[in-house]
Amino acid sequence: MLVAGIKSRPQYPGLVLDPKARLHLIAAEGEGALAVLALAAAGGPDFPAKTVVYYTPGGSAGAGHVGSLEALGLDALHVTPTVPTLLTRLDVHLATATMGTRLYTAGAEGFLGQVVQLGERHGIDHLSIRTEHCGSLARRVQCVHCKGITENVTTSIVPCAHCGLSLLVRDHYSRRLAAFMGVCVDAEAPGEVPAAEEIFR
Repeated sequence: MLVAGIKSRPQYPGLVLDPKARLHLIAAEGEGALAVLALAAAGGPDFPAKTVVYYTPGGSAGAGHVGSLEALGLDALHVTPTVPTLLTRLDVHLATATMGTRLYTAGAEGFLGQVVQLGERHGIDHLSIRTEHCGSLARRVQCVHCKGITENVTTSIVPCAHCGLSLLVRDHYSRRLAAFMGVCVDAEAPGEVPAAEEIFR
């Protein structure tokens, strides 16, 4: 059963340009490209020269956005085939980032969590990272029993990709893990597994 009002549940207020930033460093996935385009439209004439974007079409309806991002004439646009590749390249960039760099991220929830997690590893307060949720509501879930991560979860009961237990996806979120918690749904009555319901599309 999902519970409303969980304090650990992340909030994504949307991308707003920081006019004092010397460099806008943006990580976007899938439909997050639309948030980047909206930010560019509001960013003024110096936005392209002060902006570096890391983008992966990902699994969240990202097709067709690369051309629109290229047309912005950004200082740099790095298109990667997968989220892990994007995170690796962003990690290298953050390791050499200078004062005045502002980190933004837009995309599906699992992607946002991983970018915020990466930013925190480089000493950036999670509240200073500007985030916008776009596209799928699919979640990144950690099995609390085997600690394995299952990506792109869309149902309230999901088999763990690692140990195979049937997991109830909770609303409790770990920023450290960038994942929601999944607990065994039939621990007290083995084999009694409710039907899966798709609620995170």
